[in-house]
Amino acid sequence: MSMDATTDTPPATPHVADSHGLIRVHGARENNLKDVSIEIPKRRLTVFTGVSGSGKSSLVFNTIAAESQRMINETYSAFVQGFMPTLARPEVDVLDGLTTAIIVDQQRMGADPRSTVGTATDANAMLRILFSRLGQPHIGSPNAFSFNVPTVRASGAITVERGNKKAERATYTRLGGMCPRCEGRGTVSDIDLTQLYDDSKSIAEGAFTIPGWKSDSWWTVRTYAASGFLDPNKPIRDFTKQEMQDFLYREPTKVKVEGSNLTYEGLIPRIQKSFLSKDREGMQPHIREFVDRAVTFMTCPECEGTRLSEAARSSRIAGINIADACAMQISDLVGWVRGLEEPSVRPLLTALLRTLESFVEIGLGYLSLDRPAGTLSGGEAQRTKMIRHLGSSLTDVTYVFDEPTAGLHPHDIQRMNNLLLRLRDKGNTVLVVEHKPEVIAIADHVVDLGPGAGTAGGTVCFEGTVENLRASGTITGRHLDDRAALKQAVRKPTGTLEIRGATTHNLQDVDVDIPLGVLAVITGVAGSGKSSLVHGSIPKGAGVVSVDQSPIRGSRRSNPATYTGLLEPIRKAFAKANGVKPALFSANSEGACPACNGAGVVYTDLGIMASVSSTCEECEGRRFQAAVLDYKLGGRSIAEVLAMPVTEAEEFFGAGEARTPAAHAILERLADVGLGYLTIGQPLTTLSGGERQRLKLATHMADKGGVYVLDEPTNGLHLADVEQLLGLLDRLVDAGKSVIVIEHHQAVMAHADWIIDLGPGAGHDGGRIVFEGTPAELVAARSTLTGQHLADYIGT
Repeated sequence: MSMDATTDTPPATPHVADSHGLIRVHGARENNLKDVSIEIPKRRLTVFTGVSGSGKSSLVFNTIAAESQRMINETYSAFVQGFMPTLARPEVDVLDGLTTAIIVDQQRMGADPRSTVGTATDANAMLRILFSRLGQPHIGSPNAFSFNVPTVRASGAITVERGNKKAERATYTRLGGMCPRCEGRGTVSDIDLTQLYDDSKSIAEGAFTIPGWKSDSWWTVRTYAASGFLDPNKPIRDFTKQEMQDFLYREPTKVKVEGSNLTYEGLIPRIQKSFLSKDREGMQPHIREFVDRAVTFMTCPECEGTRLSEAARSSRIAGINIADACAMQISDLVGWVRGLEEPSVRPLLTALLRTLESFVEIGLGYLSLDRPAGTLSGGEAQRTKMIRHLGSSLTDVTYVFDEPTAGLHPHDIQRMNNLLLRLRDKGNTVLVVEHKPEVIAIADHVVDLGPGAGTAGGTVCFEGTVENLRASGTITGRHLDDRAALKQAVRKPTGTLEIRGATTHNLQDVDVDIPLGVLAVITGVAGSGKSSLVHGSIPKGAGVVSVDQSPIRGSRRSNPATYTGLLEPIRKAFAKANGVKPALFSANSEGACPACNGAGVVYTDLGIMASVSSTCEECEGRRFQAAVLDYKLGGRSIAEVLAMPVTEAEEFFGAGEARTPAAHAILERLADVGLGYLTIGQPLTTLSGGERQRLKLATHMADKGGVYVLDEPTNGLHLADVEQLLGLLDRLVDAGKSVIVIEHHQAVMAHADWIIDLGPGAGHDGGRIVFEGTPAELVAARSTLTGQHLADYIGT
């Protein structure tokens, strides 16, 4: 037998499977994209840049990621797809080379009071198993430590199917960890009855003072009158003890009213279902005001806010119960878990430790597992979602991130960059929508969209390396190395806003004077206590207008005109000019096209397939009846006015026949915040995150107040737009306002008149004032992390 050695020589041509190294997009037309065609390298880090509204999210999220998810859904059977959301195919000619997309966006986590950081990341599930195995005294299964599982007890006769069947008496108990008093919410509500009704009146006389509860409505009179439980003509203060019990607390009971079966229910449970079960932020302003006035929330006295039953709190490991563990700062909890030596649960401890260490690694070690998920900022929510992907063994998938540095101090951005590079180095494609130059600098490939926003954007201005981007003539290339200089002279304060003994969250008895009449910036690492100081400690009222990071809500029928209140003066101006009712000029009211009900499009439901939308043939997408469009103001119809960009509408309503001061004032504010390109009738659902933030800012600029509090207004802003924002802040201060900004962006810090730096760390390592003074003094001292990064930024 021949023993000649053979060596494998590489093939002359690469394997055909290795030729699929690109994601190809051809003819993308989602939202404002104008037939975009690009090639994105796989297994590389690609950053998408461009001014806010240029089409970045339309390309990355609404085209590439959306089509990947839709194609994955189509691999399931029609039966399974019936339980999944139906996704329409994006407006694109060709999408080739897609891989499974994992989207990590900035959508806030649900505000459900039962959702916490621990439940959202499965850390709580592992802790519950740990306590069910090692906790002393042993009380039961993992359910016994869950604040979402109530204790259930039942007894009765059962029949055992064995031999001669016979009924047996049995008792069943399932031990849950839910506190029975607060039902696992940690807080209980106390309702002020004087805000619900006037007890000197009878129900028939209109005793109720609840929004929407009229004395002549079906529920408030007829149901009460026919129930037989109380006398609707007797003043409420004269009710007997039984009548008052039935009036306030009676359980749902069927009653017959004029031949119809209705359900009678006591006032308190009805209020709880109607108002308290809803998300407060989703309520209409007058309803929210009523709830704030009538309902007070306090920590549950039975479980002391832990949400857990007494039995769950009695079981301990090394002197710590599960409530104590969840309340710990995660960086401290890591040390406690690491100290548990128990071979019988070693795989569980390893998995739990890996999850907790991921929190620390990603810069969230200052959180606790019992922190309500709805209280996380957009950046914190996005990083929390990243936890489950850090230790994943998956490769060759596409990770899609939406501004992962949102809410991060410059000190933390390098840590985030390392995580993005780590995901790439495992063989994944990483697509990042980002404005920060620190993230753009680590990109293997950059795609710059623009040149402008809205209709002026939607094209690819540049593709290539970061070095070539710097040499290009695009807006991003020109501004990539922009550095704001320190002010030569700072404004003098006109007064101070005193905060004394602030202890909200991690604040450690903070005393500080925030100067008024100047641009004051509150800064510090993520979790140092900035929001707690500003939102939690500044006294309510006193002319304070707060613009926080809560998202604005709106359906496809909502647009900048309806959200800002601009449509109201426009409708009145059209009505006055034509001698008709204002309601005719609302696509949600009498003027709506009857064929599409004012939507402008007709939706066809195709069962398990995605719904198909087509432009309404009756109104041709203009949303109004033909007769309404005959009415003109300044030679324009209402549909033509809603199709105007803000700058054109500002000029239109500023002079001439169409002059409307109320509309012009709102349009001026929209232009001031950099939304001059936005069409006033554009659906809110098509706006980018940065556009929504600035739309909210423009709305609040109309509020009467002397102090403006802004929470990271640079979120979603392109480098070129930051300069415009600084100009807006200057105009507010020069107009006599006091502006307090929570911010990490060094350009805003450099432009400030006064800086208050919190720290030195996050969580219990923060909560203290580490610097107060001018930006020049902060840079000269370099005594804090912020001072060091600001000095590096301005090049001193």
